[in-house]
Amino acid sequence: MASTITEKKAEPILLVRPPSSKLVQGQITHIERSDEVSYDLARQQWQNYVKAFSEEGWKVKVVDEADDQPDCVFVEDSIVFFKNLAEGHESGADRRDLFVLASPGTETRVGELKGVEKVAEELRSQAESERCERQFQVERITKPGTLDGGDILKIGKVVYVGKGTRTNEEGIRQLASLVGPLGYKVVPVTVNKALHLKSAVTALPDGTVIGYPPIVDDPSVFPKFLAVPEPHGVAVVVLSEKKLVISSGAPKTIEMISALGYELVKIEITEFEKLEGCVTCLSVRVRA
Repeated sequence: MASTITEKKAEPILLVRPPSSKLVQGQITHIERSDEVSYDLARQQWQNYVKAFSEEGWKVKVVDEADDQPDCVFVEDSIVFFKNLAEGHESGADRRDLFVLASPGTETRVGELKGVEKVAEELRSQAESERCERQFQVERITKPGTLDGGDILKIGKVVYVGKGTRTNEEGIRQLASLVGPLGYKVVPVTVNKALHLKSAVTALPDGTVIGYPPIVDDPSVFPKFLAVPEPHGVAVVVLSEKKLVISSGAPKTIEMISALGYELVKIEITEFEKLEGCVTCLSVRVRA
C-alpha cells in the first residue's frame, strides 16, 4: 500500500541564533565602528525580539551557538527560505519549499554555514519522516558565486537581489536557477550605498517598498516606493497582514507607517544597529 501524507497543518517557524560574546568584533562597512557594544544588552534585546514572534504563534528554532563567529546572530545572511509558489504544485513532494544556503561575500562568515545547514536538514528530515504535507529541500550557492541573505527581498513572486560587495553576478545567476522552478522571477538591484539591499529597503504587506533615500541607489527599480525619514526605519518584518515588527529607534517612521493602518511591534535593537543590523537580519522566517 502506498504511504500517505498527513494533513498536519504547516506552522510558521522562526530561525534565530544567539549573539556571540565577540559581537563587538562584527564586520561593518558603511558606518563608524562603536566600541560600546554591550553583549549583555544585546542578549536581552535578542530575547525580546524572539519573544515578540513566539507571542504571535511562531515556532522558534534556535540554531546552535557559534561564539567564535562574531556576526552569527545575523542569521538571515546565512540561509534563505523560499515557499514554493509554482502553479500546479499544491502538495506533496512536487511542492517542496526551499532552503538556500548562502555563499558569504566575506570569508570571515563562512564558518556560520555549518550550524544553519544542520537546522535546515533537521527540518527537512523531520517533515519527511512525519510524512507532513509540507516538505523541504536544501540547496546551496557555490563559489565563485557569492550571496548574502540580507541582499534578498521577496515581494510576491518577485525576488529583488542586491548586487554589491557581498553578492555577485554568479551568485544571483545560481539563485535564479534554483528559485525559477518555484515560480519566482529574480531582479538584480545595484547596492553601493549600504551593506545589503535590506539595509536600505524592505517592504510592507501590500508590496510597497520602503527605504531611506540617502542609502537607496535607485528607488525607481521598485513599482511602489515610499521614502521613510530615518535610517533605522527602513526595516520591517511582517507578522501578519496588519502587524509589523520595527526598530523602536525610528519614531517618525513608526508614526508614518501607523497612519497607514498598520499595528507596529516596536523592539529596541540598539546593539545590533551599531553593527549595521536591523530587525530583518536577526531571523529567517519560514512562513506557513
